[in-house]
Amino acid sequence: MYLLVLALPLFSTISAGLFGRWLGGKGAGLITTSCIATTFFISTYIFYEVTMLKTPCLISLTPWFTTEVYDMHWGFLFDSLTAVMLIVVTSISTLVHLYSTEYMGQDPHLPRFMSYLSFFTFFMLILVTGDNYMQMFVGWEGVGLCSYLLINFWFGRIQANKAALKAMIINRIGDFGLAIAIFTLYFYFKTLDYGVIFALAPEFAESKILFFSTSFNLLDFIGFFLFIGAVGKSAQIGLHTWLPDAMEGPTPVSALIHAATMVTAGVFLICRSSPLLQYSENVSFIITLVGGMTAFLAATTGLLQNDLKRVIAYSTCSQLGYMIFAAGLSSYSVSVFHLSNHAFFKALLFLGAGSVIHAMGDEQDMRKMGGLVKILPLTYAAMVIGSLALMGFPFLTGFYSKDVILEVAYGSFTVEGRFVHTLGSLAAFFTAYYSLRLLAMTFLRPANGNKFFYEHAHESPFAMSLPLVLLSIASIFVGYTSRDMMIGPGTDFWGNALFTLPSHTYALEGEWLDTSIKTIPLIFSFSGVFLAIYHYLYSFESLYFFKTTTYGRLLYTFLNRKWFFDKVYNDWISESLLNVAYRQTYQNMDRGLLEFLGPQGISTEIYNYTNKINQTSLGFVFYYLFLLLGSLVAFLFVFSGWAFIPVFLDIHLLCILVLTLFFLAF
Repeated sequence: MYLLVLALPLFSTISAGLFGRWLGGKGAGLITTSCIATTFFISTYIFYEVTMLKTPCLISLTPWFTTEVYDMHWGFLFDSLTAVMLIVVTSISTLVHLYSTEYMGQDPHLPRFMSYLSFFTFFMLILVTGDNYMQMFVGWEGVGLCSYLLINFWFGRIQANKAALKAMIINRIGDFGLAIAIFTLYFYFKTLDYGVIFALAPEFAESKILFFSTSFNLLDFIGFFLFIGAVGKSAQIGLHTWLPDAMEGPTPVSALIHAATMVTAGVFLICRSSPLLQYSENVSFIITLVGGMTAFLAATTGLLQNDLKRVIAYSTCSQLGYMIFAAGLSSYSVSVFHLSNHAFFKALLFLGAGSVIHAMGDEQDMRKMGGLVKILPLTYAAMVIGSLALMGFPFLTGFYSKDVILEVAYGSFTVEGRFVHTLGSLAAFFTAYYSLRLLAMTFLRPANGNKFFYEHAHESPFAMSLPLVLLSIASIFVGYTSRDMMIGPGTDFWGNALFTLPSHTYALEGEWLDTSIKTIPLIFSFSGVFLAIYHYLYSFESLYFFKTTTYGRLLYTFLNRKWFFDKVYNDWISESLLNVAYRQTYQNMDRGLLEFLGPQGISTEIYNYTNKINQTSLGFVFYYLFLLLGSLVAFLFVFSGWAFIPVFLDIHLLCILVLTLFFLAF
């Protein structure tokens, strides 16, 4: 039964991908949705067995490859961390599959789309169930491949091509770092199995590694490159630019990538590797700082974006920053708890945005919307619930994990903890502001779009509305029902799946903080809400006046242009690399050395020389015999020197030679 969670998505992929022509869009949608829904129910039972009955399961299925130095096998580990990820991935994927059957119903390539979605789910399940780093890397690369296929699903659009390539190339940087970490693990531990590596981690705590003539702590080195892999997948600062551009894909793809699959892989990697990272404090310090800066950067960037999906994408990037710096502070359970909570309200926001886009004729610019509250009441209610959960409104799902992360950060009583607590609190203010801005510009402000679309706008059909209703319920209750089970000093929910040294435990300190400290994120959130309501519903002129001032224009340009990360990458890095590639490798190598050796150089000269030799051929037999005899004489002269000349002094031989030449000539 446990292996069915992998077999069913694979069967779904093959059915829709190879037989979609005969199944049609409805048949492919029915099969894929049914298979993924069945996977969800099986995952629920696995969650019950593994977490409630405390029976983790390890399955060693079959050998993959066998060498003299290492035997690689297909193994599947089902512990508490895997069980939680199974629930998150399969539940969101089921709802996205159901939603896609209607949202993409008019697309002639719906079977291919459904096949890609199932393939995405399959590789994510491979990633979270693997019992070794090699198998995890297979799923890691698989979700990268599927993200490329799905972002570039409408491959006739140049922006979709560019976004897919950008996602693939930037993720290759992170994948390279992860590959270095895996190679180093194998070189020193002689295995890639989680159990063996984690058991031996304390023994290597003081080991050193020489890298580019510099000595590093071994676990610091491995942890750093593991984190580089997480930075690429989970879109942390520096490698985050691919995530907003991934909005070029269909909206269900955005929901699946941002809520349950690709971007959560980096957080999962860090939490799965907790026994290694606990012995590398330097890397934990870096993880904390990068996560905090990402949360702040993405929150400020989302303030002034005008694309509906792009605003929600930057909110994903910001929330991933919260998860990362929570893991950097060794609060892995809180990090995974926020990951699972975030999946539901983020999927709700994206599917709600898809409902708006579907109603408005594929329009995504919020400045061309407004007035939809009466036309799309269900979608509006769902978006309100998702936005309130995102900003951490009390007693909704996001409140129970987001505030705990900030409490743990403050309760760590470290420099980096206070730093990320400050950035996280400011990010909470900006998150509340752009969440209300999104609601105001899309639903509450006066209509500002095309009259034709407003006349034909309507609420989404059942297959799209049902996921919104279910996700709304989850966004309200999941955090409350699972808080005491998953986090807190007294829970044994995680067992051995997550490991934290006693000296790195800050949960108790976070619990006993003063109430004034605990209410800081709430005060910041409400401040952002009231400021956004004032600006966009009552005094839009004041905001417009600020934008037209010198400093306001500069600030607006800076934030709207995403802190100029893309400009720096394009102008300073990409353009420089392309210039080197053009002037050095292309002009000097391809058009220079290779063409000199190839079509424009030596080969051309040989061709011309052979043509000249061919022109000496007259087509007469006696001419060829004369050349043959002359060549023989030259050969004898070259290799025998003057030794053969006395032979020709014999009058008989001389006469024979003269007669031969005479007959050859005539």
